Amino acid sequence: MATWKSLSFLDSSSFLLEQLSFFHDHALLILTMITCTVAYIMVSLFFNKYNHRFLLEGHTIETIWTILPAFTLIFIALPSLKLIYLIDEIRNPMVTIKTIGHQWYWSYEYSDFKNIEFDSYMIPTNDLKIFNFRLLEVDNRTILPYMAPIRVITASSDVIHSWTVPSSGVKIDASPGRLNQMSFTLNRTGMYYGQCSEICGANHSFMPISIESISNKNFFKWIKNI
Repeated sequence: MATWKSLSFLDSSSFLLEQLSFFHDHALLILTMITCTVAYIMVSLFFNKYNHRFLLEGHTIETIWTILPAFTLIFIALPSLKLIYLIDEIRNPMVTIKTIGHQWYWSYEYSDFKNIEFDSYMIPTNDLKIFNFRLLEVDNRTILPYMAPIRVITASSDVIHSWTVPSSGVKIDASPGRLNQMSFTLNRTGMYYGQCSEICGANHSFMPISIESISNKNFFKWIKNI
């Protein structure tokens, strides 16, 4: 049971990952139907003894097996295009954060309310508490409100990094000399972890991302007291 669970998506913490999961199930169902149909036809052809020595051409069956795949591709393409535009859509953000990738840590800037800047380093293994996650805990977490549109702007000071939080369906490259942006909305409180998913150097796996999702009231209190 644990093996099958490890092959599935993480529990979604954003509406974006929910839509990605729905599309995954939709495409997987179509692929399963195609695989079973093709397997059944191949097995029946191998083991049946029917033959038709006068069958030289079949315009009808050729038309059918040309049109059916076209309709199948349409059923996959339409929700896929919808999801692509949904990912790229930038709604009216309540909070905008800028994250800058360095070798090998992240810097964050909150500029909507007041100029808040801090660096986020991975906590060494020797300094971890018993309830911390190894290679995922940071000294300064990214605090974000839930049920609020959030815009992330990424950049890099050296090489290409990738700001990725799997449970939120967020993956955006941080490129030097360029700003990339993405929007998402957290749908519940909690702690969500990620890592740089771009091979950016020797310590690539030691620049984790830690997001703490809290209520709007506590978020404004944190902004006021920081």
